[in-house]
Amino acid sequence: MRWRLCALPLDSEREIRIMKTFKATYDTLYQIYDKHRRRYRENSYDSQQMCLMWSTDDPPDIIEGTEPFCDIEEAFGICIDDDDDALDLYNMKLDEAAKRIIEMQISK
Repeated sequence: MRWRLCALPLDSEREIRIMKTFKATYDTLYQIYDKHRRRYRENSYDSQQMCLMWSTDDPPDIIEGTEPFCDIEEAFGICIDDDDDALDLYNMKLDEAAKRIIEMQISK
């Protein structure tokens, strides 16, 4: 393992960058989630499930292209145009979705 003058191993620096990226992604995603979740009275409980950005009493038939996903696409510079990706994100908790969004950013 190589060391820098700051006495942190390079692996630790990488881990810190990864954690900062995850935290920034999660924080932005949470803001989007909270904005949309608050629109639905039935979604008052903050379970941090992505599906709460849509009505749980009357869920949409098609989720691609809906306002929550448009906000996510704009905030993270990604495109959620695949049915499977949209459904996967819809069914995730926020921490899982943040990781998936980072993967989507890397693979674009």
